[in-house]
Amino acid sequence: MSGILYLIATPIGNYGDITYRALEVLKQVDIVVAEEFREGNKILRYYGIDKPLENLNEHNEEDKSGELLQMLLEGKNIGLISDSGTPVFSDPGRKLVKKSIIKKIRIIPLPGTSSLMPALIVSGFNIDKFLFYGWLSPKTEQRKKELRLLQKENRTIVLMDTPYRLIPLLKDLKDIFKDSRLMCIAYNLTMMDERIFYGTATELYNLTSEKKLKGEYVIVIGNKNN
Repeated sequence: MSGILYLIATPIGNYGDITYRALEVLKQVDIVVAEEFREGNKILRYYGIDKPLENLNEHNEEDKSGELLQMLLEGKNIGLISDSGTPVFSDPGRKLVKKSIIKKIRIIPLPGTSSLMPALIVSGFNIDKFLFYGWLSPKTEQRKKELRLLQKENRTIVLMDTPYRLIPLLKDLKDIFKDSRLMCIAYNLTMMDERIFYGTATELYNLTSEKKLKGEYVIVIGNKNN
């Protein structure tokens, strides 16, 4: 009988945000799969959970997914976590999910922490309809090309990127969007230094440049009616 693949959301900063159900499942599974050993061990140690740990990341996803699939077929229950937040969403794991679907392995998603919904609800923008665009190109010219296309979008837009690209991204937003739309930066959500910034692209670029901010963030661009 095949095992079960659990997709388990973990905190994005504040370890108090994990669910009771997530902790119970982590204690019960045979194997925990994390994006990186260091972060996976850190999470398990914090909650006092001792489980065998495997890693699945962008570098080994193709081969490792096959290995993990075989473990599931042999009856092992696996808990997949990311370094923070909800696994598979902007994180590795999709290939394992796809392979598991094909082999009719039961998959159970455990809802929990994600930076997306907190950023949307704190933005104050209309979120009846929104576009999650996610990660733009790391290459400046390609990123600007994508932003020019997004400028034509009427809905609220959500962007994510790495900490060191916050200021370059805001500079591009300033140059392309000008001050035509209000924006919100949800910065270091759930952490001690959490901040929510509101303003035009120019205002936010000036603010982040002055403070030399470098941290986790989600940028929400208000729709054209905001």
